[in-house]
Amino acid sequence: MNNISDTILSDEHKLLRDETKRFVTNEVRPEASERDPKKEEMSAELVDQLGEMGFFGVLIDEEYGGLGMDLKSYAVIAEELSRGWLSVGSIIARGQSLAGATDEQKEEYLPKMASGDALKSIAISEPNAGSDVANMQTRAERDGDEYVLNGQKTWTTFAKGSDFILTYAVTDPDAEPAHRGISGFIVEKPAGTFDRDGLSGQAIDKIGYHGWKTWEVNFDDVRVSADKLVGGEEGNGFYQIMDFFEEGRVHTAARSVGLARGAIEDSVQYAKERVQFDEPISEFQAIRFKLADMATQVEAARALTLLVADAVDSGERADAEAAMAKLFASDIAEEVTSEGIQIHGGYGYTTDFDVERYWRDARVTRIFEGTNEIQKRIIADDLLSS
Repeated sequence: MNNISDTILSDEHKLLRDETKRFVTNEVRPEASERDPKKEEMSAELVDQLGEMGFFGVLIDEEYGGLGMDLKSYAVIAEELSRGWLSVGSIIARGQSLAGATDEQKEEYLPKMASGDALKSIAISEPNAGSDVANMQTRAERDGDEYVLNGQKTWTTFAKGSDFILTYAVTDPDAEPAHRGISGFIVEKPAGTFDRDGLSGQAIDKIGYHGWKTWEVNFDDVRVSADKLVGGEEGNGFYQIMDFFEEGRVHTAARSVGLARGAIEDSVQYAKERVQFDEPISEFQAIRFKLADMATQVEAARALTLLVADAVDSGERADAEAAMAKLFASDIAEEVTSEGIQIHGGYGYTTDFDVERYWRDARVTRIFEGTNEIQKRIIADDLLSS
């Protein structure tokens, strides 16, 4: 079956897709099938391979050692990797950018991020500040040539594995409006540990997304030198966060498409092989109609995602459209993966088939990068402000 959304892609995009698909088939899917049912993280060897292929530097300019590709390329790669394992399609975002950084910070970090030698985690959310970013309570107080950070962050995926935690904290608690008092900090640490004075973490037990761990992170008088203030000026943290949400929502939409695609591809194969009443279940109208609906949803989600990426690549602001792509793609991902389980019947509810992993992982796409309710608010605000 041809995908009409391929018309949005250049020949170079298609070659990139095919190369990534081979990598996923040979490396990602076997490891996902082995490790995810045991709630094991992806291997260090697989992370190294992602670095060798340049996947951490897709959006980083060539002058900093990245590939300097467009957002469509990033979406293509993310879809293919997520078709294999959502965690792998997600970890590539731990390179890519350092929003709002000074030239000196870019020169120090971006080359290492592009190669995978220095990967970030991002600490924004708190127990009482999820969608309401401006309500964060973590504080960063200036003390000479340092800032002292105190507070608790949550939903910080890859916090322990990362080389630094990009941490957002309040530097001016009296700012009006409150979001103007938020600043970002590069909190360095040894990869694989929380071995830094005042820094600790506790893993969060999740129902899916097992390829890497998500953490609560505690900052207890963690000292950071003033040159680790992102951008060199206080008060820009909220805008830095918003700056990567457009890119992040396209990334999430592409990841969602990848998950849904995994479900339909596996379901088509299963339906051809599973025999009931002396014929493959692919001959039953009920199954055929399910597959038709699934294929339509996936193709529509992919087309919307790539069109939004294309708009961003053309220099257009596409905040509402990126929200639409994230909203629609994540919604259909949960629906399509659920239907995939239904087609597999009882076997779909076992860990013997990958479709249950797609379903568990799809659920989180409606929550991270801004909940789908927040996406609807963004879209509605855009409609009503015109």
